[in-house]
Amino acid sequence: MDTMDGKIGLGTAAIGRPLYINVNNNNHKKEFSYMDFVRDGRAVLDLAYQHGVRYFDTAPGYGMAEQLLVDWSSAKKEGTIQVATKWGYTYVADYSPQAVQHEIKEHSLAKLNEQWETSIKLLPHLSTYQIHSATLETGVLDNEKILNRLAELKDTHSLTLGISSTGANQVEVLTKASKLNVNGVELFDLFQVTYNVFDQSLQSIVMNDSLRGKRLVIKEALANGRVFPNDKYSHYEAVYNRLSELSVKYKVGMDAIALRFCIDSIPSYLVLSGASNEQHLISNLKANDIALEEDDINSLKELSIDPIHYWYERKKLDWN
Repeated sequence: MDTMDGKIGLGTAAIGRPLYINVNNNNHKKEFSYMDFVRDGRAVLDLAYQHGVRYFDTAPGYGMAEQLLVDWSSAKKEGTIQVATKWGYTYVADYSPQAVQHEIKEHSLAKLNEQWETSIKLLPHLSTYQIHSATLETGVLDNEKILNRLAELKDTHSLTLGISSTGANQVEVLTKASKLNVNGVELFDLFQVTYNVFDQSLQSIVMNDSLRGKRLVIKEALANGRVFPNDKYSHYEAVYNRLSELSVKYKVGMDAIALRFCIDSIPSYLVLSGASNEQHLISNLKANDIALEEDDINSLKELSIDPIHYWYERKKLDWN
């Protein structure tokens, strides 16, 4: 099947830095090689492109990922590639598996302008510019100077503006962001949101008037690996059993089932794969080849948990 019309995009956090938040206990055993990591990252981008993926999500906080996409996309002369990037996080781990701090969050006008100087190099493929993990606590959605600057960039470069959201109160953040306007024009047209078989809180607002007509890009569809059977999460046995049953029924991996649930249960624009290697990417992309029956979708909807509990567990995950 040609996946050109598929619903999977590629998030590049895992190919931009050697460690990411997940449940994997296997830390890197070999010495990190920057050149090998660049080579492997380009291989994942090439494979995604070959299989029809045309939406690539990145950020300065993803280590080398944004520069990797600058270099990779500049060699593509056709206009179907869409690159989305974000501002607000700075990567500070220097690719060290022993790093204590991996990123610093800063929602300031100075940081926006600083990171834009690199992000602009993604043009003409840059289609979407987002606030990285917008929250109520940072005050970024109330900062008129930042909002005006974003509106300026939107108009000057014909960008789609968006936010990515995180945390148990992401529904409140999305509701606030969807109402923001500059000079009477709505500012944000895309929301990159956490949604998966565990945290389904997005269902509560997805069809209301504030989000109608907006693009939804789903992230963390695999819940940082928690959709896979793990001894640490024996309380999710019902989830694992159901995903396993559907994996057998549809003849794809549990990852493809989890991704397809996000595609079929909510009117999203795209769902992001966060694959770190070619094998995982191929497995993820099989979600494009199936469609879940309504009864199967509903059975997974019944397995949702309280978002407060979901984010409490997520905060306890290690960088692996």
